[in-house]
Amino acid sequence: MDILSRVHAKNLVKWAKDRPNVCVLSADLTSSTEIDLFRDTYPDRFFSMGVAEQNMLSFAGGLAREGFIPLVHTFAVFIYRRAYDQIAMSIAYPNLPVRMFGFLPGVTTPGGATHQAIEDISVMRSLPNMTILECGDATDVESVLDVTEAIDGPVYIRMLRGEIPRLFNANEPMKFGKARTLTEGKDIVVLSSGICTEEAMRAVHALEEKGLSIKHMHISTLKPFNDDGVIEAIAKSKYGVITLENHSVIGGLGTIIAERMAEEGIGKKLYKMGINDTFIHGASKQYLMKENKIDAMALIEKIENIVGERFYINEDDLEKAFIAAVHSLAKAEAL
Repeated sequence: MDILSRVHAKNLVKWAKDRPNVCVLSADLTSSTEIDLFRDTYPDRFFSMGVAEQNMLSFAGGLAREGFIPLVHTFAVFIYRRAYDQIAMSIAYPNLPVRMFGFLPGVTTPGGATHQAIEDISVMRSLPNMTILECGDATDVESVLDVTEAIDGPVYIRMLRGEIPRLFNANEPMKFGKARTLTEGKDIVVLSSGICTEEAMRAVHALEEKGLSIKHMHISTLKPFNDDGVIEAIAKSKYGVITLENHSVIGGLGTIIAERMAEEGIGKKLYKMGINDTFIHGASKQYLMKENKIDAMALIEKIENIVGERFYINEDDLEKAFIAAVHSLAKAEAL
């Protein structure tokens, strides 16, 4: 597995080179959201807005009205919790092309409830005109900017930073509205998003060696969700579908799939794995994933319960997960 450092920082500078209408806004978290390189390369297109997120989002709406493509960068919680009204009225209502990059989603930060975006998908998907994307690896981060370019209206992106793994082929970029099929199978469907995909890959590989046939799909477009391939896979499955997400089980991927299954009249079981209607506390990503049962071993246990069979897999049997250092030159602080 390749581990890449500051992927967004480098990719953004290359991507913006021949797009003079692209500008970047920071809420006093410039190096923390990997836009310091953009600031140094294109200082005339960089705006440091200070710790004033509501003003920043309104300002971004104004820039978009004047023909610019504003890329707003801060921690996810400071986008949708602090500036929801400004997003709704200054960006979503007029359907303006503002791109909001939300860092530290869910358990990716030890910063506690003040910094952990656990309900952002639920909140943002209820806004008309809003598109929601989520990155799961370096390939997603490298291609998400291209995906946003074809979207008419605002986009909210759950973003990764620092040192991140490449799970997917670099030559197979994220595709808008299409899930990425990682394994084929008909016993059960596993739908994962964001950082949960690496954990699901570890679990699925071990379970397949035990004879299970699993269709594993990585979901990067959360709204709009209209991928018929996902629905068809669920309909054909023997045991149904599991959703695994770094988000509350209320309003996120599990809810999205439940809504579509109901609309299509699919009578299969749905098992939602995510953060179970609770705030989470400060701890490492690995600890929080285990505690909230969104890691590989939790997925294996869930599948064992569904199929009614023990496979006697333990953590040592799984492929090693990438664990980023708490302190690193790849990020500005230990959050």
